[in-house]
Amino acid sequence: MPKQETFFVQTAGGRRVEVLKSYDQTYAREAFQCMDDNALQRLWTSLKPEEIYTPADLPRLNDPDDVNGEAAAFLWDELLEQAREDGSVLSFFVVNETTGPRSESLYVSPDWPSAEAFAKERLSLAVA
Repeated sequence: MPKQETFFVQTAGGRRVEVLKSYDQTYAREAFQCMDDNALQRLWTSLKPEEIYTPADLPRLNDPDDVNGEAAAFLWDELLEQAREDGSVLSFFVVNETTGPRSESLYVSPDWPSAEAFAKERLSLAVA
């Protein structure tokens, strides 16, 4: 199995933001579960499920009627599908942020461009 790699590290305003490429599905799932509504929406936009599926059949994020979490489950499944590199190998880009002694995962994506954009936005918030 390939090793985890650091793709991006920058510090601004006391915030350290990094993007790690990982092949660990459990780690990616933990990061996914930490994502807030904004991060989930950004991931949805990045994955573009409406270009793959019939839009009317898609669940809606932040739907108050989605008490079973169907939209999040769909998004996780789509993330797994698009994270496929070669056969059964899955790769993920995880954005982590450290402020002082506190570190947290904020975003996970199957692609580098969306993870980089998310990381850079977090850094811009630190200097704003």
